[in-house]
Amino acid sequence: MTSQPGRPAPSSNPRERRVSQRIGAIAESATLKVDAKAKALKAEGRPVIGFGAGEPDFPTPDYIVEAAVEACRDPRNHRYTPAGGLPELKKAIAEKTRRDSGYEVDPAQVLVTNGGKQAIYEAFAAMLDPGDEVIVPAPYWTTYPESIQLAGGVPVEVLADETQDYKVTVDQLEAARTERTKVLLFVSPSNPTGAVYTADEIRAIGAWVEEHGLWVLTDEIYEHLVYDAADGTRTETGSLPVLCPELAEHTVVVNGVAKTYAMTGWRVGWIIGPKDIIKAAGNLQSHATSNVANVSQRAALAAIEGDLSAVDEMKRAFDRRRQTIVSMLNEIDGVLCPVPTGAFYAYPSVKGLLGKDYDGTRIDTSVDLAEYILEKAEVAVVPGEAFGSPGYLRLSYALGDDDLVEGVSRLQKLFG
Repeated sequence: MTSQPGRPAPSSNPRERRVSQRIGAIAESATLKVDAKAKALKAEGRPVIGFGAGEPDFPTPDYIVEAAVEACRDPRNHRYTPAGGLPELKKAIAEKTRRDSGYEVDPAQVLVTNGGKQAIYEAFAAMLDPGDEVIVPAPYWTTYPESIQLAGGVPVEVLADETQDYKVTVDQLEAARTERTKVLLFVSPSNPTGAVYTADEIRAIGAWVEEHGLWVLTDEIYEHLVYDAADGTRTETGSLPVLCPELAEHTVVVNGVAKTYAMTGWRVGWIIGPKDIIKAAGNLQSHATSNVANVSQRAALAAIEGDLSAVDEMKRAFDRRRQTIVSMLNEIDGVLCPVPTGAFYAYPSVKGLLGKDYDGTRIDTSVDLAEYILEKAEVAVVPGEAFGSPGYLRLSYALGDDDLVEGVSRLQKLFG
């Protein structure tokens, strides 16, 4: 029996081959790991403040909860429903997409999924053959490379640092393109950086995609969380398939209710794309999970059909916290935090804190730094290594104002 170069020869004993190589290669979600550790320490009575999870601290709006309560009482929701989503929810998603971004789609182009993560994996699984390359701008959300690899693809990272406002250029994308490139992953607003591409930047990237006949997967989960720039000017942006209509037949859009409506635990996302891609992803879902829980779908329907007043209220709070956290982080010697214009994350460079001893502890990496901060200041942050860019930390400001100020004050004292 022969083995592939660089891989150990498989054991002849099936019981010694326990976890498959495919699944064994998947790393645990770094953000969820940090969040779980913070919650475990809190359960022990330690006053940990967690900046780890990207989760709004607001409750799901009452009208959405009431819709779910009603759905629980309706026997229709106690049964299987179409694997690809309730027809009325798919129609509402199509109408919401037209309303919010100006993108006209048919309900047959919509697949309702168990959250954004399933949407991302199923989209890549439907699009990629083994060895197909996906260009992944970094810093990136931890799940993207894992989903690509699980689908048989190869993530090709393109790094943009704070000097570029964490946004990749067309020249960088072209340098990363090979004959195996099939898909560009495009995310704006960005997790983990909060970067937002302008309409002109999106058009330029779209023109490059069209020139080379590529596909795009664009994640629009933070579409409603866009703020003014640091100088107070309005951030002009938009949805890629709207700004680049020539790409509509080769673009897959991922979205969901989690961030916009404070519904992270309800697990409802969706994919919008060409009908053949949606059909293929739907076939996969029919075997993987069948339909999304009907009560969650009914709640999502109420959310999408409602107005955006609750969303606007959350956005105002996030905007206030954004300005507070950036100002306070930039008061720390060795920390440089650009002003994010989207989502609810600050992504400061902490390179000025590395390569030093603190209380006899040597800190060389942002992983070391995050562990030191948790131990000494009881503050949970996520190191940049999780996002493909060592030397940075991600702090979610989707937590209460008092906790935010207390948490960053602890960092100021620790490194003051």
